[in-house]
Amino acid sequence: MQRRYITVDVFTDRAFGGNQLAVVLDAGGLSTTQMQAIATEFNYSETTFVLPPRDKANDAEVRIFTPVRELPFAGHPNVGTAFVLATIAREPKPRLLFEEKAGLVPVEIVREQGRVVSTELTAPQPLARLATCSAEEVAACISLTAEDIKIDRHAPQVVGVGTPFVVAEVGSREAVRRAKPDAAAFSRMLPRDGAFSVYFYTRDVPAAEAPCERQARMFFPGASGLIEDPATGSATVAAAALFADLDPARDCELKLTIGQGFDIGRPSLLLTRVRKQDGKIVSAHVGGSCVQMMEGTFRLVGEG
Repeated sequence: MQRRYITVDVFTDRAFGGNQLAVVLDAGGLSTTQMQAIATEFNYSETTFVLPPRDKANDAEVRIFTPVRELPFAGHPNVGTAFVLATIAREPKPRLLFEEKAGLVPVEIVREQGRVVSTELTAPQPLARLATCSAEEVAACISLTAEDIKIDRHAPQVVGVGTPFVVAEVGSREAVRRAKPDAAAFSRMLPRDGAFSVYFYTRDVPAAEAPCERQARMFFPGASGLIEDPATGSATVAAAALFADLDPARDCELKLTIGQGFDIGRPSLLLTRVRKQDGKIVSAHVGGSCVQMMEGTFRLVGEG
């Protein structure tokens, strides 16, 4: 059978920016092995497969694959998939609800003059703060020195709101810019508490990169070794939840614009929002704009 797909650039308002995503719309009947093979063939950081929901109260089951593994939850795949489904829908909805391995993921739809312009997800799980890592371990993974890693606000730590990442603060924008992944150090430190990737950020953001209040990068294992993700919504929302958890305020809504992908020519803007009441995080969100790029169909050899 012919299966339709649409590709989008996520966390950007212009073509050839942000993070690429392939959305396979007619995924019914595909096996897990076939989905993994298709994701490897697209070779984007993630590919999503849209299936009928198990519960009719929800809008779709969404499965998310990198070129090497399935993920329980991810950020830009939800933002991009919701953008695609809302754009092609016959009846507009203000919100979509996706069934995923990590739980239910609500995604709000933002329209201007009837056109879908952005979406915002709510993380499916509360903030989990897991194993800590040493500054030396993280620095080795990203080819920096331990002195480049800041530990005054938090030690490098595995955190997640559905998918875990090592999150670390780097002292300068210059250090973030010169970071490179080191495979040997990755293999020594990871996986740890389910984390396979290192997300690192800095608060040292030059005025020229406004409106960003943080700049971040993320390295992870791809099909051909360690690669860089242009925009990682699930790590960004987990980091934002960590920032809110560290904030001494008991009641607040922390909003941040976080840049990613600037150092690899795919600038991305991720808009985060974390609500905190009585000292506890009650919800964590990340969203942004999307641009539709390509669409087409494919038929797997051997299928009818």
